[in-house]
Amino acid sequence: MRWRLLLLIGLVPSCAGGPVQPVSIDTANDACAYCRMVVSEPRVAAQIVAPGEEPRVFDDIGCLRDYLAQHAVAREAVVFVADHRTGEWVRAADAVYTVSRARRTPMASGIVAHASRASREADGAAAGGEDVAVSAILGRVAPARNGV
Repeated sequence: MRWRLLLLIGLVPSCAGGPVQPVSIDTANDACAYCRMVVSEPRVAAQIVAPGEEPRVFDDIGCLRDYLAQHAVAREAVVFVADHRTGEWVRAADAVYTVSRARRTPMASGIVAHASRASREADGAAAGGEDVAVSAILGRVAPARNGV
């Protein structure tokens, strides 16, 4: 029993540090923090992760944009978006955004994100779309490049 307590005490400091990481999305149960719809399409999803808080997930980058326009986020929070082509999580402040009304997203924003211009160019779904500035998505939290 005593060794278990010592092990637990030893693990706490290692769990508390380190960079904020994105969480896995459960497409059957996770609801959008803005519109409350189930996050069913991970390649257009987003999330806000902050130490000591429950992660907030979004089913559409448009929902993330609208949420950030109406709510303050913790200074330590990091916003992540999914790269539409690869499905990998990238920091929202570093992503490249495209809007295409022909591209269907859960809440009809048509906004998709990519980790880089190369990823966007390799994604046929982004073809013919228009560039969207990071500030149009992240609003007042856009200037922070190492976190939000």
